[in-house]
Amino acid sequence: MLRMTSEGFAAAKVNLTLHVTGQRDDGYHLLDSIVVFADIGDRMWFEAGPQMHISVTGPFADGVPTDHGNLVWQAAELAGWTGRITLEKNLPHGAGIGGGSSDAAAVLRAFGGAGRAVTLGADVPVCLSSLPQRMQGIGDVVNPMQALPDMEIVLVNPCVVVPTGPVFSGLTSKHNPPMADKLPTFVDAQAFCAWLGAQRNDLEAPARLIAPEIGAALETLQGALLARMSGAGATCFGLFANGAAQAAAQIAQAHPDWWVRAGRVIR
Repeated sequence: MLRMTSEGFAAAKVNLTLHVTGQRDDGYHLLDSIVVFADIGDRMWFEAGPQMHISVTGPFADGVPTDHGNLVWQAAELAGWTGRITLEKNLPHGAGIGGGSSDAAAVLRAFGGAGRAVTLGADVPVCLSSLPQRMQGIGDVVNPMQALPDMEIVLVNPCVVVPTGPVFSGLTSKHNPPMADKLPTFVDAQAFCAWLGAQRNDLEAPARLIAPEIGAALETLQGALLARMSGAGATCFGLFANGAAQAAAQIAQAHPDWWVRAGRVIR
């Protein structure tokens, strides 16, 4: 009997802004963030069957659980699907670009259960769509944004793992101003990046204290229209109107032990 295999793609999630605006009594932090996705990510293949089985390949396969501890497994259970999943891990672990959350969201897109995505983690709902979004609350309030200008992106990770808990604990204030209620219209990449430059990632300063390598990564992206850390780190991004591939090649040559990728922002 012929078995049908389907494919999924889990795009890298990039927080272009990340304003920490408060903290709930249960410990969850309140955020205001512009999230985009790059055409760089993990890949998955699904083959339906009577039992769950996960195999992991790719450059970052080491250490990825192949049982219920994997969010992919949990997402499949939430969707009521069973079978064999092959996960190709191309995104580094603990990198602030939503690898595991994006993987789980790809399963929910394929098999259902999106309405309960937040039960898998605060980052999963925003990963259900690969289009630009504004994420608020604890990650559960997600609204699509207007079409953004065409942009290229370089992702740089200096191959250090930054634990999220200590980064949030290192915040000087957990009650910071959000972005404006109504965001402006952006005519081109330069205008968008100029506006972004006046926004923030409130986690960048405490993350850089934990991992000074983040500062070194940002230095390599100084030719970008905007360079900033994504999420809780340690991945940094640079936005370009063009020339991202050349910039990435130069960074990779200078730092062969870093993870460096170029791509486009999914619009």
